[in-house]
Amino acid sequence: QVQLVESGGGLVQPGGRLRLSCTASGSIYLMGWYRQIPGKERERVATITSALTPNYAPSTLDRFTISRVLHSNTVYLQIEHALEEDTGVYYCVADPQRITPPQMPQYWGQGTQVTVSS
Repeated sequence: QVQLVESGGGLVQPGGRLRLSCTASGSIYLMGWYRQIPGKERERVATITSALTPNYAPSTLDRFTISRVLHSNTVYLQIEHALEEDTGVYYCVADPQRITPPQMPQYWGQGTQVTVSS
């Protein structure tokens, strides 16, 4: 099985920056991030393959950057120009199979809270 541990969440001011990280155990093809905004359905933020090919959801509005370091089995999400509507729980996801969105990844982390507020 795959286990995921997220970190880096917290409070950030509107317009600020935040960097989330996630480390996985096991062999992973796809890693990425989903988020749960209160009152809304869970949505994909971005994914990245083991070939380091990223895929961004249009909802990122070019403010999110995903990256991955293969040797450490770690994926990052850089949030720029944070908006209050970015507030929610961000989940690291992973799947050992060659899935593509909108396929849901098999493994999910516990989530890390991101709060954008002044």
